[in-house]
Amino acid sequence: MAFGAALLPLHAPVAAQAAWPDKPITLVVPYSAGGPTDVVARMLAIPMGKSLGQTVIVENTVGAGGTIAPARVARAAPNGYTILIHHMGMATAPALYKKLSFDPLKDFEYIGQVLDVPMTLLSRKDFPANNFQELLTYVKANKDKVSLANAGIGAVSQLCGLLFANQIGVNLTTVPYKGAGPALNDLMGGQVDLLCDQTTQTAPVIKDGTRVKVFGVTTPTRLASMPSIPTLDEQGLKGFDVKVWHGVYAPKGTPPDVTAKLNVALRAALQDDAVKARIAELSSEIVPMDKVTPESLRTLLTSETAKWGKVIKASGVQAE
Repeated sequence: MAFGAALLPLHAPVAAQAAWPDKPITLVVPYSAGGPTDVVARMLAIPMGKSLGQTVIVENTVGAGGTIAPARVARAAPNGYTILIHHMGMATAPALYKKLSFDPLKDFEYIGQVLDVPMTLLSRKDFPANNFQELLTYVKANKDKVSLANAGIGAVSQLCGLLFANQIGVNLTTVPYKGAGPALNDLMGGQVDLLCDQTTQTAPVIKDGTRVKVFGVTTPTRLASMPSIPTLDEQGLKGFDVKVWHGVYAPKGTPPDVTAKLNVALRAALQDDAVKARIAELSSEIVPMDKVTPESLRTLLTSETAKWGKVIKASGVQAE
């Protein structure tokens, strides 16, 4: 009897670990509800939850250019119940911020890449220009009188706008918002002139055809879902290429069997027919399954951190 009792403590942790997950999982999003990353998170949450046998709750933790959310997840218990979805902001934060309370390369376990999202350059519906060449003429003539919205300091929309302004050689008046959703709403309402943002956010209003003007896409080739929209590259901004990648992360120290289950759930979600249809509808691309791996995300984050570090430091932009 005593021998059997002595074995119980050894078996108990194994049983508890095997039961994971036994409660809902929180998927933390660094940006506001309705924004591009939030759209992706909510697409994934239901099929991931189905695969895991637990509800996946999407929670928006907004602020500081998308750095509050990863800081929160980095500090969370490494048990798989708090995970993060983030875009390339994970790679740009080290160069943008002098002080970060987390290290993107050291404080997380990697679950896998998710999808790549092109961006589009838009204006309010009543903006004077009707095509890209007219846009360039107007912007160069009016310069800082033209307002360029973004989703906040450090957001991808800010970086896209920065590259656009640098490449055409003008300084525009930037208007940061607390998320892409509010920025797009004000663009449609005529409060700001321009916005560069992800197709997960902009595709529906572009296809609507009545609320904004679109001047180009940021990828080197046209989008299959919107083939009539030319690229910025083909219209004269040679080499202009901004595509937003996304990844899923867990706190450093999360057990390998838990990260493996999260990876299986992510892969299942990305192969869900409804998710694939929705992502195609939003002019985005699911990455190949051989990139939905921890190793692939780690490699991508490392290379992108180096790439954007050089771009941001050369521009002199700082978020603090």
